[in-house]
Amino acid sequence: MLLHHSFIDNVKKNPKKIAVIDQSTEKNVSYENLLIASLVFKEIFSKYKSKYIGIMLPPSSGCIIAIMGVVFAGKVPVMINYSTGAVANSVYAQTKCNFRTIITSKKLFEKLGITEFKGVVFMEDLVDEIGILQKIKAKIISKLPAQQIKNLVGKGDMNSDIVILLTSGSEKDPRAVQLTHKNIKHNITAVVDVLNVNSTDVFLTNLPYFHVFGLTVNLWIPLVVGGQIITVLNPLDYKTIVESVKNYKVTVLVSTPTFLHGYLQKSQKGDFASVRYFVSGADKLPEQIREEYIKQHGIEVLEGYGATETSPIVSVNYPGCVKRGSVGKPLPGVHLKITDLEGGFELPRGKEGKILIKGDLVMKGYFGNIEETYLRIRDGWYDTGDMGILDDEGFLHHRGRLKRFVKIGGEMLSLVRIEDEINKLLPEETICCVVDIPDMVKGSEIVSVVTNKQIDKKEIKKKLAKVLPKIAIPKKFVVIDEFPMSSSGKVNFRAVEERCRNQEMEVL
Repeated sequence: MLLHHSFIDNVKKNPKKIAVIDQSTEKNVSYENLLIASLVFKEIFSKYKSKYIGIMLPPSSGCIIAIMGVVFAGKVPVMINYSTGAVANSVYAQTKCNFRTIITSKKLFEKLGITEFKGVVFMEDLVDEIGILQKIKAKIISKLPAQQIKNLVGKGDMNSDIVILLTSGSEKDPRAVQLTHKNIKHNITAVVDVLNVNSTDVFLTNLPYFHVFGLTVNLWIPLVVGGQIITVLNPLDYKTIVESVKNYKVTVLVSTPTFLHGYLQKSQKGDFASVRYFVSGADKLPEQIREEYIKQHGIEVLEGYGATETSPIVSVNYPGCVKRGSVGKPLPGVHLKITDLEGGFELPRGKEGKILIKGDLVMKGYFGNIEETYLRIRDGWYDTGDMGILDDEGFLHHRGRLKRFVKIGGEMLSLVRIEDEINKLLPEETICCVVDIPDMVKGSEIVSVVTNKQIDKKEIKKKLAKVLPKIAIPKKFVVIDEFPMSSSGKVNFRAVEERCRNQEMEVL
């Protein structure tokens, strides 16, 4: 069943239930009213010529209505990152996907300090132009039987695109990922199967909807299972997020290690008492953060693994099936294999190699880039570009991006592993990132970037010598006040490397 058709079924099951609690407007939106608003905007968006419509809005009832309105109109939303160069990202998306219209808001423009540019349509203006007849028509349609409403909104099949998401571009230029109803529905079905997520669950929009983790888990899962959504505009507003979890008794919380670290600083014992599932993804979860959540809150953070191209969740630890240090077992319906670096030979259990994924969760492809799609998907197998190990019990151990391995002296070194070992030796609230910088003699130089200038570099290097080969121990430690981050909570490695190359940071 198409995703928006599942939403319509939930409206009919419980029309008066609150679907969205919007903290930015202090309004509660019922499932019935969400459907009516989506039908109104369906009529508005149906008049636009392009198949693709950009959406650049923070998580809110307005953003949800815009997404549903576009889908109801039989069009495809292109989600745009407004946190790392809104204008540049908008123009890039418009050019990449060949569309003009971008739905956004005046409040967002004011907050970002940007001016109007070509193709912008403000949500506030659209709302002001809605007439009483449009509202009456939408309300009458909303009272029809579910199947009749389904016949009037966006059609297609499970292989039809439901969204286009642009990758973060932390390693190279963003790619436009085409995800279908089938892709995201696979993730929803598998997560419901493994975690028993249902209509009683409450989800928090602590991750933006232009991030696949936020879109799938905090938008489509609740709308498909009939849950409730609590909106938070800013993923960096840790205090508000913690308060929202406590006040609205959030039960499902997904996040990234960087954001999890932020929540720790703003939370007290009991703040997360309502949470049934606390899942971390996007980057490796440092053991210190895991231990702090157990110590302070009695919560086991469940680590998972995924990618934009896999809708996103590939594997996850879950209650009764947890192995620390792993990213869990593959979800039902996910085929996973570890191959040699060329991707030609499958390796036995326990051997490190490239992670390849197959199943309904794998994207349709990269929009407008047949060559890149062909390079990443062969015979249905998606080459993640990540390194990992599948152990004898079927747990996946993520070793990091292949691009986060560096060859020095003929030896392949994992920057992620070096980070892990350094993090174990750092004082609390100190974060480490390891990058490799071009060196005229050795080819590459490993540099450790830390957020605390008071560390004992000599003592750390002495202890690293017991667990790492000499060639893997950073010769240089530099200090950064705050890591450049993507809005999804990932470290922007390109920006860190650039600052190291330009010698913009203090050397310890």
